[in-house]
Amino acid sequence: MTPLVTQHVKERKPFHLTATFSLLYQTHISKVVSCCYHQLRRIRQVRRHVGQDFAQQLVSSFILSRIDYCNSLLSCLPRSTIQPLQRVMNAAARVIMNLWLRDHVKPALKQLYWLPVEQRITYKLCLFMHHIHAKRAPEYLPDCVSTVSALGGRYRLRSTGSADYVLPRTRTKCRERGFSYCGQAAWNTLPSNLHDIRDIDKFRKRLKSVLFDRAYH
Repeated sequence: MTPLVTQHVKERKPFHLTATFSLLYQTHISKVVSCCYHQLRRIRQVRRHVGQDFAQQLVSSFILSRIDYCNSLLSCLPRSTIQPLQRVMNAAARVIMNLWLRDHVKPALKQLYWLPVEQRITYKLCLFMHHIHAKRAPEYLPDCVSTVSALGGRYRLRSTGSADYVLPRTRTKCRERGFSYCGQAAWNTLPSNLHDIRDIDKFRKRLKSVLFDRAYH
């Protein structure tokens, strides 16, 4: 292979990898969406025979659990890629609340206290980071991150005692989808008072409240 061809292949490789990963994510999301709509049609058939609370339990078990499964892998994807998952959630909210297709779904989502898909992904990432910060995570996860306070030089002078984490330098969007980047980025956006919470149940409640306010206010 000539040097010119080798250089051309190397230049094309990042784009090829990015395109391949995007197709894999889209295939995964399409399968999840298809499965969720199948379950939602079955729930719609019995909706008039059950109460709202029971319908919400059905949706949580058969729809939301599939949307949330391994959803941290979908971090930093374009909004258009994860939008089909949000449309599933909107459809599920309409079934629970007995809304027409033309009715606005945002008030229903707020009443159900559901985080949008994008915030649900952030929620999962922040939970992982909380386990790392509280030293309850498996050994391989802390090796992926580093705190600002643990570094020397200008970082330490700027953020002594900070609970923030250092974002690694990346050259491609594909690398930003890794936990070593998106997990730390999600954690750094949280208010500092959340960083100090050690109790996991309290952290979950406060975290959801913060993300809910960001999504709907």
